[in-house]
Amino acid sequence: MKPYRHFLFYAALGALALTSCSESFLDKIPDERTDIDTEDKVINLLKSAYPSANYFWEAELISDNFIDNWAPHMPTKPWDPQVLSHYNYPSYSRFDDQLYAFEPASYATYSDWDSPGMMWEGYYGSISTCNAALQAIEEISEGKALTPKLKAAKAEALLIRAYSHFCLVNMFSEAWKNPEKSKNDIGIPYVKEVEDRVTKHYDRGNVAEVYDNIQADLEEGLANLSEEYYTVPKWHFNANAAHAFAARFYLYKRDWAKVVEHANAVLGTDNSTLMNMMMDYSVFENCSTGDDYSNAWQHPNLNNNLMLISTYSVFQRRCFGNRYSIAGPKAREVFLINTRHQLWSSYYVCPIANVGGMCFGNSSHDYGFINSKIFEQFEYSDKIAQIGYPHIIVRAFTANELLLNRAEAKIMLGQIDAGVEDLCAYWNNSIERFSEADYKAYFEAGYIKKCTKQIIEKYYSNGDNNNCYHNWDFTQNVSSDYVVPANCTAYMNCLNEFRRFETMFEGLRFFDLKRWGVNWTHEIGVEATPYQLTTDDPRKAIEVPWEVISAGMASSRPAMQGIGSSNLVKLDPEESRIK
Repeated sequence: MKPYRHFLFYAALGALALTSCSESFLDKIPDERTDIDTEDKVINLLKSAYPSANYFWEAELISDNFIDNWAPHMPTKPWDPQVLSHYNYPSYSRFDDQLYAFEPASYATYSDWDSPGMMWEGYYGSISTCNAALQAIEEISEGKALTPKLKAAKAEALLIRAYSHFCLVNMFSEAWKNPEKSKNDIGIPYVKEVEDRVTKHYDRGNVAEVYDNIQADLEEGLANLSEEYYTVPKWHFNANAAHAFAARFYLYKRDWAKVVEHANAVLGTDNSTLMNMMMDYSVFENCSTGDDYSNAWQHPNLNNNLMLISTYSVFQRRCFGNRYSIAGPKAREVFLINTRHQLWSSYYVCPIANVGGMCFGNSSHDYGFINSKIFEQFEYSDKIAQIGYPHIIVRAFTANELLLNRAEAKIMLGQIDAGVEDLCAYWNNSIERFSEADYKAYFEAGYIKKCTKQIIEKYYSNGDNNNCYHNWDFTQNVSSDYVVPANCTAYMNCLNEFRRFETMFEGLRFFDLKRWGVNWTHEIGVEATPYQLTTDDPRKAIEVPWEVISAGMASSRPAMQGIGSSNLVKLDPEESRIK
């Protein structure tokens, strides 16, 4: 698998990208698509249809999870002297500075790791492969009813196409508001045709249209999905992953009943089956290295992991010992570092989910934390030269996140007790899935407690606590029909904290902030200059890559200039997996 496999489509969206690719590539047939004339070839083509990029770094950097280490801030540990300090660590790349300041990434190109351009190319490359598969299916069937194998292949292609567009619209457009208001927000091109020429004009449409197209592909794909032809279902849109995708889609669209429906299809309707779907923390009992912990998090045999995708990324290098990281006050909020919390005491970090994490720092000075669930996997193209391609295995959907989606939907449906039951199940089932030794060391020793409705109502009713708001009226700035009742504040605060904790380093925090209408601020530089995003701030929609703007794509910002770079990386031993 090479990062340029979908080049033809990306060139259509940004003709300038042609200059940065080697001429020899143009002599190759992308994905060998000219000879997709059998059912098995279609099935094999779809193995390469999943996105080669991810949104993790950009979404985390722009969210409220990260700090600028240059800006004066308090130390992470609550028992260290609370003295403001700052650290002059360099940025990993210049476009990181731009993104953190909510500016267009004009210093990035589509070939720069974790850039908007690489994400754009990766997801539209995925879409291009799906469209090639769908066209091949039509040609093979010759207008007749699809065979079971072709019907399954079509379902998978539609689901991947919907998922890739879903990721794109949530990064490069504003959040869903409602069917009418979202018609006024610029969308992203929803591409359904095979690309057969290099330059073509694309209309971005609007967010409402994009969501309608996603829903149509999603529902048709889900209705005809079959796992029969998968060797390892977790690397494909299996049934559980498809329902989890549907639940997330309808959560963002605020169709609460459908969220519950699709979540139930995976999790069941009672806790008797739920426990088996939750994250199994006992798998870490014999881990000793970063590789061990990472492989345990990402293993396809875990019931909690519903779908896995291998992507290109240097996320681990970017946020570990560089200018932007989870540290100081943000580490307290994200990692739940709070010795006076109602759910645990005495320990620096709550033991749930922060397994195999690492701290970059010296004594009480910490410059960044990272969790092993997104550690890098390096693919050598030349071991002697120590060059190759860095990968991160994306856990695209998990049962843990799905459970929290259902909890939110139930709360918004007014099913408070049922929503609280899901919140408590998220926490308590995690404890029950500790190893025997950890269960004794943490729970039986009294350092961590089971969650109850009484604890939620007592602790999360205080708007001054981390991740808590005094009310949730800000959702009405997204849409007047998006009302969180006052009696739900404590439960939504608990949900907010659990979601931020569960999805750390995975980018979903950014989407939550957008869809809820939360305002947040980045403090930048030694003067701690505040940069704030308000509810209707258009900067919540990431600017599309400058290459596609230069090629004629609609934009609300001036055209930008970029700097080229190479996709081939030398593996620095100091930057490789830390043992």
